[in-house]
Amino acid sequence: MVARVTTVDFQGFDVLDVDVQVQMSSGLPAFTIVGLPDKAVAESRERVRGALHAMGLALPSKRIIVNLAPADLLKEGSHFDLPIALGLLAAMEVLPADEIAGFVALGELALDGGLSRVTGVLPAAIHADSRGLGLICPGSLGGEAAWAANVQVLAPATLLALINHFKGTQVLTPPQARLADNAPQYPDMSDIKGQETAKRAVEIAAAGGHNLLMVGPPGAGKSMLAARLPGLLPPLDAAEVLEISMIRSLAGELPDGALTNERPFREPHHSASMAALVGGGQRAKPGEVSLAHLGVLFLDELPEFQKPALEALRQPLEAGRVTVARANAHVTYPARIQLIAAMNPCRCGYLDNPAEACSRAPNCARDYQGKISGPLFDRIDLHVEVPAVNPADLDLPPPMESSCDIAARIAKARAIQKQRFEHLGSENKLVRTNADADGKLLDATARPDDAGRRLLVEASERLGLTARGYHRVLRVARTLADLDGAAPDDPALTRIHIAEALSYRRVKPGQGAIMMEHARHRA
Repeated sequence: MVARVTTVDFQGFDVLDVDVQVQMSSGLPAFTIVGLPDKAVAESRERVRGALHAMGLALPSKRIIVNLAPADLLKEGSHFDLPIALGLLAAMEVLPADEIAGFVALGELALDGGLSRVTGVLPAAIHADSRGLGLICPGSLGGEAAWAANVQVLAPATLLALINHFKGTQVLTPPQARLADNAPQYPDMSDIKGQETAKRAVEIAAAGGHNLLMVGPPGAGKSMLAARLPGLLPPLDAAEVLEISMIRSLAGELPDGALTNERPFREPHHSASMAALVGGGQRAKPGEVSLAHLGVLFLDELPEFQKPALEALRQPLEAGRVTVARANAHVTYPARIQLIAAMNPCRCGYLDNPAEACSRAPNCARDYQGKISGPLFDRIDLHVEVPAVNPADLDLPPPMESSCDIAARIAKARAIQKQRFEHLGSENKLVRTNADADGKLLDATARPDDAGRRLLVEASERLGLTARGYHRVLRVARTLADLDGAAPDDPALTRIHIAEALSYRRVKPGQGAIMMEHARHRA
């Protein structure tokens, strides 16, 4: 007799079926797990043996083979403990094999028979729903699994409770879908005095989902501005909450199995490796760029990051996803993020202050900013200078405009974008903001008037804009028009919108006069 239990394995965002086959036969006593298990799966033998011993059960003196099919798929993680234990119990006729066959099981066993937390319960529950199966998971993760609408979820705290449930001596209460109790708390923009140009850039970035780079001396408020941007973004809808939570579940970052409606805000230290930023490692786990999906990835001290790590961000910023290719894994994670970066103008940070600048100025600025490649700079829509705060501004009362006031304008601009992209057809349903628009969609939604087109063509030639830079100017101009209350079906952009969008492109040496000309056009 071969007992079968269904479980899953994870390859990036994909959930794959794994058939756990348990066979007991006569022969020398042995307990073997085959099917390409990793170290954690191979150690399941001792955890399962210990959990059964804690309940007063012992494995029979037979040859026991556990096969994890398909055999050519690498099995990783401790969540195979529970399906292996259930397969053994079914083979020993302790549990009915036909009832267990209707469930997907995953969970780690403690030596006392308890069920411990594992990663990936939410995507496993959604996968079980698609197959018409139920789900068995640890009790602490029942609230997470219950978000899969039509799944029968059994979430026992111990293996003994699960056995009693199938025997009819105990009833497991269905878990309730859980949402984190605490409402998201964000710092307020009214805390920042001065820096009106930078505040405007942050508002534009939030309204259109644009990437933003802030350059300024230490203490100018770059980090404060970045920390306040998530509070300006619209609340997550139900589909976005589920999408973000699936990634967090795979990474084991859902506290107590409760989903949260808080926008991701990730701020990794500049010592982060390439695998930490874009994903990878031995098990190809999601990196910061995926954990920030549909939220903000804040990179402070941008030039201090390892250059290979920064260059690895180029493809995710363009495609909205990251593919981790390894010899033993080829996985894809979503990574539609808003990159907010901050940096000093030079290593000492005081390039524009002759009293404090180092002796290598201005060459130090060229060397320092040269650590960031041109293609990465080109993928950032908004470049803004954040000067040192005037001491007189610090003595002023707090600004009257709060984050709520700015968020209201942003919500109106986002509503215009949503209505526009929905009107253009279902094939654009994944385009949420102007920053996502490209190709024919951008041509249909961002058309400069004659004066704006002439200005854009002339500036592109004189500034040496790439084709990518040209289109990113159009995206920013589209957002500026939306903030001004443009009609969703009106693709027109004025010269003023084009001029302001151009003023946020990166200033290269010798181009200051051109940018001043654009500033005069804005005025």
